[in-house]
Amino acid sequence: MALRIKSFVMASWLGWQIESNWTDPFLFAIYSVVKPVAGAAILVVMYSIISGGQFQSPVFAYIFLGNAFYIYVGSVMSGISWAVVMDREQYKMLKYIYIAPVDIPSYLCGRGVARFLTGSVSVLVTIVVGVLFFHLPLDLRTVDWLTFAAALLLGVVMLAMMGLLLAGVTLVTAHQVWFIGDAVAGALFLFSGAIFPLDTLPAWLRPVGFAMPLTYWLELLRRSLIGSVADAFPTLSGLSNAQLFGILIGLTIVFAGLGLVVFRLCDHRARERGLIDWTTNY
Repeated sequence: MALRIKSFVMASWLGWQIESNWTDPFLFAIYSVVKPVAGAAILVVMYSIISGGQFQSPVFAYIFLGNAFYIYVGSVMSGISWAVVMDREQYKMLKYIYIAPVDIPSYLCGRGVARFLTGSVSVLVTIVVGVLFFHLPLDLRTVDWLTFAAALLLGVVMLAMMGLLLAGVTLVTAHQVWFIGDAVAGALFLFSGAIFPLDTLPAWLRPVGFAMPLTYWLELLRRSLIGSVADAFPTLSGLSNAQLFGILIGLTIVFAGLGLVVFRLCDHRARERGLIDWTTNY
């Protein structure tokens, strides 16, 4: 346990150095603000054209918050799998990490912490922009902070385990699949109910959305901030918060087990085939 904690803390510090030291603090701050604002602006323009500028509608609030919190998916899940590519292909340090007294899964999860922190800045900026300029009905006095904190923490654990699964796959694949984390995050965007209810999907695709923990995680986060609005996203309106937490916990356990098993299998295969120091970017 001590080794896992030390590996996690060390990797968290290392990840932050890599993520934040690529430029001077002023430019990094500008980038951290402009990037989420630009992403939110794209969604707002599309919604404005489709709805005729009905920003007071509860549908807009659900869409906006779903899009904002989905930033965590790309940040945490992709960040963990991307750490394999960076350490093996760019810095060529993965082989040295493997022979050091380091717990590899804890190390990779720690590398995702920096992406979580930068993602949190993006989420916060996006929500603030929504409140200031698009009348997002968010009142800090009515927020269910306990539900929000519990859902956010559980969701980060879930995303880390999904990222570990992708990291295992990345270990045994070539450099050309560096985009695997972003590709999976983009695909899950359609099935998570982030910007439209699952009811709008074809009937044969809806089970995919219901099997994803992201669906229930986003619903809990939105409910904790602005309450349940059945008219906006009716798909899960019949479920209580306790039921949503139960489903989310169950699916998180399933994906955690799956992520650890897949990573261990891929890790063993990578060791056996000599893929730890494999560079494919030439």
